Formats: sequence, C-alpha cells, structure tokens
Amino acid sequence: MHLKALGAVSATFVVILAAGCSSSNSTGASPSTAAAPSSAATSAGEPSTTGSASSSAAASPSSSASASSSSSASGSSSAAGDLSVAKSPLGDIIVDGNGMTVYYFTKDKADSGKSVCSGQCLEAWPSVEASSDTPKGKGITAKLGTITRDDGTKQVTVDGMPIYLWVKDKKPGDVTGQGVGKVWYVVAPDGKMITDAP
Repeated sequence: MHLKALGAVSATFVVILAAGCSSSNSTGASPSTAAAPSSAATSAGEPSTTGSASSSAAASPSSSASASSSSSASGSSSAAGDLSVAKSPLGDIIVDGNGMTVYYFTKDKADSGKSVCSGQCLEAWPSVEASSDTPKGKGITAKLGTITRDDGTKQVTVDGMPIYLWVKDKKPGDVTGQGVGKVWYVVAPDGKMITDAP
C-alpha cells in the first residue's frame, strides 16, 4: 500500500516537473519576439531612402544651373548681321558680328533692292543675313539696310549695296577675298569700296 502511494506521488512529481520545464521553455522562447524591433528598426531605415531622394533632388539644381549658363552663353553671341569695324592690312574695314570681313560685289547695283550673286556664286560668297530689318553697326557711318532675297532671307546692305562673306576667310582679320576676279572688295566704315591690294 505504501509502495503504491509512493509510486503515485513520484508520478505526480514527474508530471509537474515536466510541465514546469515545458512552461520554462515556452517563457524563454518569448524573448525571440523581442527580435521584432530589429525589423522595425530596418523599417525605420526608410528615411535613408528619403535622404537619398533629397540628395538627388538637391543635385538637380546643378542641371538647371548648367542649362541656364548654356542659355545665357548662347544669348551672348552676336548675330552675323550686326556689323562693326575692325583693323586690317587694308585699314579699317566693316566686319560681321563674328568678326569676319564683308565684301562688296561690283556687279551688284546700289539701291536696286536685289543681289545678282546666286547659285555657285552664293556658295563661295554667302550673303550676310540680317538679324532684323534694321541692322546695327558700331562705328559705321554708312547707311545700313536690308534686301529680301529670292529665297525669302534678308541680306544686309551698306549704302544700298548687298554685302557678302568669303568662304576662304577662316578667321577674323582674314582678307583673302580682296580683289578676287577684280570684282570683290572690302568695305570701309563710311561705305566706300577699298580697292587696294592687301
């Protein structure tokens, strides 16, 4: 009888002990849920994405700045039809807005309202195109005007004579077109044709 009672007590103790271990393991496992904040911390890292977006946004003004610089640079170049005066081996002469020498063609007639240079002639001697109906000319005392060519473009005139460039002039100051064919000559600021040799 005593042995049976002792066996029953032992069995009960084993059951309680086992239940205690199980409960202890279960409680010990709960800290693993504390690992969840690490994923919350990872989520909290999202502001870094916002930070990179804001960096990227901050960088964008540089593109705008470069676009604005580019636009202002292009706006600063003079139109070829705006004339000025430059020194040359032939004395003071009229040049276009890029500093290139302009020429008269003696076969043109002053105040005729037209140019007789076309086709291959115009390929070698491009017309100085007007940027407006009233070309500007710094230091020029001759009268400036325009004519309308057959293709609709406006060509600058000096004292009623159309003016041209010469394709073989490569840089400002070149006067290689002077006297070509004895019909092409540079122009003085007062509108007179300069026929001297370079």
